[in-house]
Amino acid sequence: MGILNRISTIAKSNINAMLDAAEDPAKMLDQLTRDMRDGIAQSRTEVAKMIADEKELQANAERSQQLADEWQKKAELAMQKGAEDLAREALHRKIDYANNAKVYQDQWAAQHQAVEKAKADLHELEEKYDGAVRNREALLARHRRAQAQSQVAKVSAAMNSFDPASQLGRMEERIRLEEARAQASTELSHDTTEDRFAQLSQDSAIEDELAKLKTKISAPPQIAAPTESEPAKSE
Repeated sequence: MGILNRISTIAKSNINAMLDAAEDPAKMLDQLTRDMRDGIAQSRTEVAKMIADEKELQANAERSQQLADEWQKKAELAMQKGAEDLAREALHRKIDYANNAKVYQDQWAAQHQAVEKAKADLHELEEKYDGAVRNREALLARHRRAQAQSQVAKVSAAMNSFDPASQLGRMEERIRLEEARAQASTELSHDTTEDRFAQLSQDSAIEDELAKLKTKISAPPQIAAPTESEPAKSE
């Protein structure tokens, strides 16, 4: 019964779940179909043995019941002939065979249930094997599609938690900081030695103009000479 238990496990297994757990689904599916094929061959042999045992139990049950019926008839015949002791012995044998028949009947019923279950498991395994072989590429495509859908769901969940406004705000703040740094670098680059000398020249020019202005303001006013139309005044 060991092989049948293993076959039952394979038959009831979820192939898609097994593919999900595999590192290489294609190799896993090929290995699974090989296991199924080998299991089918072994289980057919074992189920055939179980059917043979069932038939033997059935034959024993029927034979024991038949003998019990025969000894019942012999007991009745003995009583009719007045052979009570012989009738008593016939009844003993009838009861023994009837008990044997009951035991065989129970064993036959249990064996029949086991055989039917084994047949069902074998049939299910054969169908799964045929489906796995026939739909190998389709099963792998379904597996890849399920993985892709799972990945899309993960990305979608990550995107739902993303706040564009907040991200843009942080980016704008960073750009403003970079602009301020660039402007400061530009201003510092203009503060060169040439600029300082130019500033000194500009300051000297301003000082010269300022000195001229002071001289002009502090000088006495000049008297204008008389014109020809105006006679000179006598002292």
